[in-house]
Amino acid sequence: MTIQDRKAIPIPQVEERLPIPKQNLRVPGPTPIPPEIMEAQAAQMINHRGPEFSAIMKRVTPRLQYFFQTTAPVLTYPASGTGGQECAVVNVFSPGDHVVSVIIGNFGTRLAKIAEAYGLNVTKIEFPWGQAADPDVVANRLQQIAPYRGVLLTHNETSTGVTNDIQSLATVVRNDNPDALIVVDAVSSLGSLPLEMDPWDLDVVFTGSQKGWMIPPGIMMIAASERAWAAHKQSKLPRFYFDWSSARKQLEASWQHPTTPPVSLFYGLDVALEMMLKEGRANIFAHHAQAGEYVRNRVKALGLKLLADPRYASNTVTAILTPEGIETKALLTKLRKEDNIVLADGQDHMKGKIFRIGHLGYFTQEDLDEALNAVEHRLHELGFQG
Repeated sequence: MTIQDRKAIPIPQVEERLPIPKQNLRVPGPTPIPPEIMEAQAAQMINHRGPEFSAIMKRVTPRLQYFFQTTAPVLTYPASGTGGQECAVVNVFSPGDHVVSVIIGNFGTRLAKIAEAYGLNVTKIEFPWGQAADPDVVANRLQQIAPYRGVLLTHNETSTGVTNDIQSLATVVRNDNPDALIVVDAVSSLGSLPLEMDPWDLDVVFTGSQKGWMIPPGIMMIAASERAWAAHKQSKLPRFYFDWSSARKQLEASWQHPTTPPVSLFYGLDVALEMMLKEGRANIFAHHAQAGEYVRNRVKALGLKLLADPRYASNTVTAILTPEGIETKALLTKLRKEDNIVLADGQDHMKGKIFRIGHLGYFTQEDLDEALNAVEHRLHELGFQG
């Protein structure tokens, strides 16, 4: 059959490409990008197998180790946070391994689903959305559970605006099973909230670039303890793209990746880490703590209720119960179309029941004020009296 004989596929008719609107993006990721980082990412491509890219990796890797608080190599992959969840599972476990998943929201559920998809035997310890995992409850449940190989934890659950006490939970696990692998999803916490991998004796920790690191989605960072590397050597789950051994080998041999990295994002990460170090880790944590407290106080002053237990409310995202008589979609649509403010709906069974305000990474007090003032105005416009 000749080209002329084939039925031609017509040129698609699509919507006109319009400029990206200027918005106050207050979702819990992706987060806004500082001008310095946007400028860095606009640079021309370089050879990802050349000395220029290796020089970037030589700067980025030890700085990531500092923020992870680990001496272990921090591996980087072109992936999202969900890629980190899968990468963690496939590198340390084998088919049929028994793992315990401590779930406080949507992303804890997703991590458990990934483990189940790879043939692991998953026992779930679930807490109501809005609650943190109670270390005493977890301790009691672990004692009742058959021998387990690992425990899957979420540090900061963006679906509920709750931060788990990972240090206490890790201590509970160690007391019950010193050899268990502790896997921590720190996608929306690391770099913004205190987390110390080595001092807290965590085995696998991963995060994503689109959260507190101030760059676009596309880089997943992950580190593993010596215990986890030993488990990796024995693990029999299938992997290729996410294989730690090939990534570490290439990093140690040439400060490069076994596959093509997102070069422009590494330009951005290089600058972001410089900015973060200049601000100081303690100052970053304090900045996020102040923002979290400010948002929660403003929300309560408006007569709104938080989903999260106040004792464990996140300093990177606040989940707010939509008032009775207000349609969440209508509120979010008004904010986006009329105020250029973008907030997040709830997820899973909380969709339409809550809305979420992100305050992590790159933001100013003016950004938060603008968003909350608009929320107050639009709620009153929709009939909420407070």
